Order: sequence, then structure tokens, then C-alpha cells
Amino acid sequence: MSHILHRTIGGELPVAAAGQGLEIVDATGKRYLDASGGAAVSCLGHGHPAVTAALHAQVDRLAYAHTSFFTTEVAEQLADTLVADAPPGIGHVYLVSGGSEAIEAALKMARQYFVERGQAGRRHIIARRQSYHGNTLGALAAGGNEWRRAPFAPLLIETHHIEPCFAYRFQQPGESEEAYGRRAADALEAKILELGAEAVMAFVAETVVGATAGAVPPAKGYFKRVREICDKYGVLLILDEVMCGMGRTGSLHACEQEGIAPDLMTIAKGLGGGYAPIGAVLLGEPIYTAFAEGSGLFQHGHTYIGHPLACAAGLAVQQTIKRDNLLANVRTMGAHLRRRLGERFGNHAHVGDIRGRGLFQAIELVEDRLTKQPFDPARKLHAKVKKAAMARGLMVYPMGGTIDGRQGDHVLLAPPFIVSESQIDEIVERLGAAVDDALG
Repeated sequence: MSHILHRTIGGELPVAAAGQGLEIVDATGKRYLDASGGAAVSCLGHGHPAVTAALHAQVDRLAYAHTSFFTTEVAEQLADTLVADAPPGIGHVYLVSGGSEAIEAALKMARQYFVERGQAGRRHIIARRQSYHGNTLGALAAGGNEWRRAPFAPLLIETHHIEPCFAYRFQQPGESEEAYGRRAADALEAKILELGAEAVMAFVAETVVGATAGAVPPAKGYFKRVREICDKYGVLLILDEVMCGMGRTGSLHACEQEGIAPDLMTIAKGLGGGYAPIGAVLLGEPIYTAFAEGSGLFQHGHTYIGHPLACAAGLAVQQTIKRDNLLANVRTMGAHLRRRLGERFGNHAHVGDIRGRGLFQAIELVEDRLTKQPFDPARKLHAKVKKAAMARGLMVYPMGGTIDGRQGDHVLLAPPFIVSESQIDEIVERLGAAVDDALG
């Protein structure tokens, strides 16, 4: 009997014993093709020699130094790298240990920014339904994942949510993509006016929606309109790229493809590729300046922020992606993945949508393609797909509640950036068999 409180109690998990490239090997010797990077984390796969060498070198040099006493060379190098490659206006980095911590820090930065500027009345956070921003209380409050929020609702700060930008589900017949994008974005302006522009501090959104709805890209023009609205009312734009960022969609930052830059951006998962727990907030110069010229500090912190080993992992991962030109492979293999998904599922009776960008794609499962009617949630189809895939040595990331937190099923794919054509072919073949098995 395990003494670990596992995510699901009473189930049996295989024991991961080794990993190399796209494969994880369990204690029985069974091999699993990692088509989801765990949870869109393992962007370089497992056991990459450049990263493990960097970790060995760093632990021999220095394992830990508390950031209230020291900075470290490796943390400074990582920050320099991130700022050099950041969207316009980003000038500083706050290093944390993961995505939820990054969101918590970003929300506090937004609040302190307005306090420093003498606008303490700005307190409201607006986000979107069917978003996911993390599991700590502040991040959970900002998120719009109702299933995760419900048990802890009495503990959550007040936040406000608008409809997601989810074309497959909410674009109206005869409505162009651009018109839908503007309509979805204008919901933000309506909410700001409802709450009072002088009382709103931030809008939080995933650039490409991840786990909760399954690789949902924004409609054309949506984020440009969002940026205009935020600028008009002095609201900070926080982009959550914890899952979709750091190369996952084919550009280092997903917002590059939208032609905008945020005021604050959270990153994690692909930053360190799973080799160490690390995340970061990238912050615009006006926010840094408000802190520097005001109180002279950011009133926040954790024991392990800027951890040297984590920074060494993050730096090595980012250097490897650049050196090996892996973003080009993300784009090329992403196009191949889309083709193969289309060939296998494009005419499937129970696949309503194939969506995403780069190596961040998903299929949405429906009972009826014509009406987009989802399966009965009691069927737990997503869980059956996961079980069937694992039986075939395939790791994918299925979720339920795609539409409203209760109804809908999708399967998310996020293979490592080093994936090959033949491996993608194998992923799609095994996934097809798993989906058909789960539906049978």
C-alpha cells in the first residue's frame, strides 16, 4: 500500500522507472510513448544529455542560495535570456517554481502596481469561463474551471468571468471568424463598464486555452481587440502561457502570433521541460518602474524562487531549443500532426473538432457531429480514452467538462519538440485505436 496521497485514491499507477527521448519505461519494462509531454511539460523529452549535464555541473557548483541574501550567475543568465527573447516592453523576470506560483505572483504584481500608483481602488480581476490558471487559491479564483472551483468556492476571492473565445462552440452560423472574435472580445469591455473601469485591475487569459477546453486558439483579431480595450481603460493584460508558451505553438511565445504584447506574462512547463520545477513572470517596464520608484520592493516571495538547479535546467532547455532550431521542428511536425489527425479523425462519426497550433492540438469528442451534442458526462469517456491509450503504451491528456465544466470530452496532444514524423504517425495510430476502443 502506498503512503502517498495520490491524485486518485484506490487506483493503481505504473511505476515510472526510466525515460529516454519520447518514451517512459515502467518497472515492468513496458514502454509508453509520451504524446502529451506529461501535462505539456516535457518539451525536450526525457533524459536529454545537454540538460542533465547542466544539472550535474550546477549541483557540483552550488545547489541553493536564498534570494534574500544572494543572486546567482545562473539565475541572472536565465533572466537575460528570457528578456532578450520576450515580447516588446518586457524588461524583467520574477522566477518561481511553477505555473500556479507564477499566476499568484502576477495577480499580486497587478494589485501592488496600482497601489504604488495611488489607484488602490482597482481590485477586480476579470478572466474567462473554461480557463485554467492553477490550483492555489488565487489562481483557482481567477480560473474558470467550475469542477475545480466548486469545493473551494467559499475560500476564493471574488473574481469575474466572461465567455471564452471558443469558435467551435460559440461562433454563430453565418458569423465570420473576425466578427466572432470582436464580439467575444467586446464582452470584456462590457464587463469592465459593469464593474466600473476605475475598479478593474487586470484581465487574465490563456493565449491558447489548454487543459480545460483543449488547445482552443483565439479567433482572428480577438487579442488585438482585447489589447485595445485594456489600454483604453488602463487595465493590465496578464497572459497565461504556462501551458501554451515557450515554443509549444511554434513561436516562443504564443502571443507573437497575435501581434500583441502583454503587461505581465506567466510561463512554466516548457521553461524547464520537467527537469526541475520552475516558472516565471515576465513583467513590463512600467510595472517594474512603479515598484522601483515606489516602495522599492515586491511584497511577495517563496523559499525556492530563483533556485540555482531549476535555473540551470531552464537555461539549458532554452539554449537547446535555440541551438537545435527546435521551433522549426515544432512548426513542421505540428503541420504533420494536423494532417495525420485530419486523415484519421476528419470523418470520424464522434470527433467534432480538431484544433490547436504547433505541437499543441486536440480532438473534441461528440455524440453527434451535426448537432455537436456531447456524450453523457456519466459515461466518463475521457477517462476511458486515457485507460485505453495507456494500455496501448500511449500517454495523452484527456479531460471532461470541455464545454461548461460538466459536459464535453476532449483529448489533448502535446508531444516533445524533438518528435519525428514516424513517431507522430505512431501516436495518431494508437490514439485512433484507443478512441475506438473507448467508444465501443
